[in-house]
Formats: sequence, C-alpha cells, structure tokens
Amino acid sequence: MFQPQPDSHSHSHAHVAHHDQLAYLELLARGAAAEAFDRPALLARADGRGPEALAALEHAKRLALRVRAELAERRRREAELSALFETAHDLAGLRDLDAVLRAIVQRARSLLGTEVAYLCLNDPAAGDTYMRVTEGSVAARFQQLRLGMGEGLGGLVAQTARPYVTDSYFDDPRFQHTRAIDSGVRDEGLVAILGVPLMLGSQVIGVLFAADRHARVFEREQISLLASFAAHAAVAIDTANLLGETRSALAELEKANEIIKEHSAAIERASDVHDRLTELVLGGGGVQDVTSALSEVLDGTVEFAGPDSPSVTALDLTGTEGRATRHGEVWGAAVWAGGELLGALVLRGHPALDSVDQRTLERAAMVTSLLLLARRSAGEAEQRVRGELLDDLLDAPDRDPRLLRERAVRLHADLDAPHVVLAARIDGPDPGAPGATERETADRRRLWSAASHLAATGQGLAATRDGGTVLLLPLAPDDTAADLARRTAKQLGEALREPVTVGASAAVESPAARPGAVAEAYAEARRCLDALRLLGRSGDGAAAQDLGFLGLLLADTRDIEGFVHRTIGEVIAYDLRRGTDLVRTMRAYFASGMSPARTKDELHVHVNTVAQRLERVAWLLGADWQSPARALEIQLALRLHAMSEAVVR
Repeated sequence: MFQPQPDSHSHSHAHVAHHDQLAYLELLARGAAAEAFDRPALLARADGRGPEALAALEHAKRLALRVRAELAERRRREAELSALFETAHDLAGLRDLDAVLRAIVQRARSLLGTEVAYLCLNDPAAGDTYMRVTEGSVAARFQQLRLGMGEGLGGLVAQTARPYVTDSYFDDPRFQHTRAIDSGVRDEGLVAILGVPLMLGSQVIGVLFAADRHARVFEREQISLLASFAAHAAVAIDTANLLGETRSALAELEKANEIIKEHSAAIERASDVHDRLTELVLGGGGVQDVTSALSEVLDGTVEFAGPDSPSVTALDLTGTEGRATRHGEVWGAAVWAGGELLGALVLRGHPALDSVDQRTLERAAMVTSLLLLARRSAGEAEQRVRGELLDDLLDAPDRDPRLLRERAVRLHADLDAPHVVLAARIDGPDPGAPGATERETADRRRLWSAASHLAATGQGLAATRDGGTVLLLPLAPDDTAADLARRTAKQLGEALREPVTVGASAAVESPAARPGAVAEAYAEARRCLDALRLLGRSGDGAAAQDLGFLGLLLADTRDIEGFVHRTIGEVIAYDLRRGTDLVRTMRAYFASGMSPARTKDELHVHVNTVAQRLERVAWLLGADWQSPARALEIQLALRLHAMSEAVVR
C-alpha cells in the first residue's frame, strides 16, 4: 500500500517549534527574570519566522509566564507559611515577650521587603499609643514617639481597629498630622506606611507597621500577611500577660503563705500572753506581774508609767483610744479608766512591732486598766470612809476629838498636824445647754475619784460637797497654802485633762483639836474659789494671801499684819535697818496725788531727795509699784500700818 512520505519542510518546522518550547522550560527551570522570556520571540523574528510560528511562540511565552507567576506565588506563600509557623513555634515556647515581638517585627520586615518595621502598644492610662519595638529605624525621636488616639496613621488604626495604608504619608490628607509625629516620621525618612491593628477580641491593644523610605504600593496579600503577624503578636502579648498574672498570683500566694505562717506563730504567741494575763488576773497579780510577762513575750523591757511621767508625755496619747503608739524607738499603750488617763505601758528595746504584737500590748493595757480599777475600787471604799470622816469634821464640830483621832489613825492620817482645806471644782457647761445636768454629774464623779486618789496618796481626806470636791491635805513645814492649792489644781487638771480650779484656806493647825475650824476654813476656801472664777482664773489654784486686799476681805482670819507684811514689809524692814523714812515718804507721795513737787513741800526736803527715796522704794517693791492695782493695795497697807502704829502708841 502506498504511504506518503513526510514532508521534509513540515518536519523541520515542528523541530524548530519544539526547540523554542524547550527554551521557555529552561528559562523557567533557572528562574529567569520576566524580561528574559521575550528573547525566544525576538530570535524567531530575527530568523524570519512566519506569523504562525511567532503566534505559537507568543502563546508559549504567555503560558511560561503564567507558570512562572504561579511558581513565584507558591514560593511566596510557602515563605509566609514558614514564617507564620516559626512565629507560632516561638509562641509555644514563650519566655520573653520582648524577644517574641522583636522576632515578629523582624520577620514582617523581611517578608514584606520593607526598610522599616515597628510595633506600638496602647496605653489606656495615658489614652495614647507608644512605640514598643522597631526594626530598621535610625532616628531616636521616631523611636520615642507617642501617638494620641486618631493622630497620624497609627493613631487612626488604633482608634478605628482597621488597617490603613498610604504610598505617600505627607501627601495623604486622611490622617491628622501633628508636629511631633510628622517630625519623627520626617527624621526617619518614611514615605510609604502600612499599619494593621493588634486585636484581642474586639479590643485594639496596639498597631503593627511596615514602611519604606520611598513611594510604594502595598498589595492586598501583603496587608493580609502583616495582619497575620499582628494576630500572632496579639496572642503573644495576651499569653505573656496571662503568664505574668499567673507568676504574680503565685508570688502573692507564696507571700500570703509566709504571712499566714507568721500570723499563726504570732497568734500562738498572743494566745500564750492571753492565758498568762488571765492567770495573773485570776491569781490576784498586780501591774508589775503584767509588765514582767509582757517583757518576756515581746522580747523587750515593759514598764508602767504614770500620766505625768516624761515617757507618757513624749508619747502624746491624747485621742489614741487605747491603741499602741510609737515615738522614736519607744512604743506605748494608754491605760484609760472612765475617760481618765491612769498611765501607759511603755515598751523599749523592740521598735519593730507587728500588728499582732501591737494588739498584745493593747490587750495588756486593758488588763492593767482592769487591775488598776479593781485596786481603785478597794481604794474608793476606803475613800468613802475618808469622806465620811471629813463630812463629820465639817458638819459635826462637837464630835469627840479622841474618836476623830482614832478613825484618822486607821486611815493613816494625822489630824494633829497642820492641814489646809481646799475647795475644787470643774467649770461645767452652761446650765441651759443640752445635757448640762448629766455632764455636771459625770464631772463631779470624776473629780471626786481623782481627788480621792490624791488624798489617799497624800494622807489626807476628800469628800463631795456643794457641786464640787473638798479636800483636807496636810501642810508640810516648808510649804504654803497657796503652793499646795496651785499644785493640787495642776495634778487634778492633768488627771482629768481639763481645767480644775482650787481655792485654799489658811492653815488649820490641828483639825482634831478644833473640829469647828475645819468648817470655817472650808467657807474661806469656797470664797477663794468663787473669787478665782470671778477673776477669770479658772484652772488656777490660790489661797487668800494670793489675792491681795481682796484676799484680806475673803479670809476669816483677817490677817492684817500678814497683809501689811506681804505688801510693804520690805520697805518697813529697810527703814528699821537703815533709819530711813521711806514709809512716811510713800504716805506723803500718795497724799500729794503722786506729785514729787508737792511731796517735797509736805516733807520740807529737796525734790531730788524725794526722787532718790522713790527710786529706793521701786528697788524694794518692784518697778510696777505705782500701777493702779498695786498702788491701791500699797495705800491700804500704809493705812493699816499707820493704824497699828497708833494702837501700839
């Protein structure tokens, strides 16, 4: 059978086409640039190929370029997936948040091929976003930027939770340009910027950026890739925060466990103290036993100090309400009873007291208060007996002196020694004020309690009377009634922490021998007390001798000689010693209306002599002897002295 032979021309044409296709495969195999795929067609035109051959080459070129693009896209996707996988692997072994964030920024810069990449985090407290990690940045001002919400591209991303991209930042009107942000971006030289939000749920916590220093269009795939990195960064931050919170919680649990152990030991110690203090109270122990036990438990030196001691004054326990108070390296807890400060427990040698030790000191102060109250109750029973004895002295002057002495001896009082009667009172509220009656009753009770304690320690007597308190206290040989009154006012005022006014009588030489003199002395003390209050000297203490001629009027003894001696005694004594005539000069001076010129006429001496004598009087009596108040007393004393001289003659 006849078979046609192949045309040699057709065979040659097919061979050439096959060779051209192999050229495109070789280009694909070596990853040639897109421009290289134009070469086979150019060579074919140069060889004079026909239109059909050239069309076939063009078709092969398009197919080759499509294959090339798909291979490039696949390689890109593989690189992205590899980078994302490595990022996820880093997150799985997360130890250092900053290291992971730096790796994310570095990979974003590498895969997107940008010159700079950076990450900002939101600051809820400041209401802005700040630069956290940068890669490729060279400008210090850019690295320290803070963007307010809505400011710049990053601020807009943080505010809207949407990606934003610009190929020319300074020419883009969509962003709120500020001097600080634009200066930082200009220092860095950035032009094209892409920013995507870091999201935790619906909350924006920051922004991830990629940027170039020249104009550039970011493709959709690049935006998606950067968003994927941002998602990983958000997970890293959230995980790190959770790990941080877990570590903090564990640390707090460990600390709490240590505190519980310490408190457990402290509670056991406090329980031991409580048991020991209870045993002391039930066993009839005293304050010294409490301080000894407390010194051992608190590992320091504890003492009980009275309300007037320097230790208690330095602690300033006013308003502490029994709480432990520190002054320097000394601790103290006030011992109160019915609003009265009895003293304080003072701890030295242990400046660092924890809360349990402080409560231990406070409880010991309460126990001390109870012990002191118990002792005071026994003392008050004794004081009632003392009060009954003083009432008998005031109300029944005809009592048998022998029986009075016997009762006084049982109370350790010596009624044959000189005594002073003192009337004490707290200035109460306005009688019309709300609660005035209740307040007066409470004041009388507190004053009697403090006065009874003072009388017992001073071997005297005390009783309530006429809305106040009356005391009968012994007078020491070197003491005066006025000094005793002032001292008593001070002691009672400090004990009650409010002013107490005290009026004193003249000394009663032997109350047992002359019981009626006690009632007279009390009347004098009452008049002195009333005078002090009228003179506005509340909270003071005084005797009649302190009140000048007013005291002379108030005193029952009418001690004229004593008044004259206290007022002008120095001048009288000077005249007797020196043979001068100062007393007569003073009489003439006052009689002449305190005029030196008229005085010299009255005395028939030179005016200079009068001046010299008056200077000597001022030296003896004090520079204020001519003041109205003193001049009145001096004139009265001069008259009384003149009367006494006339009687003697």
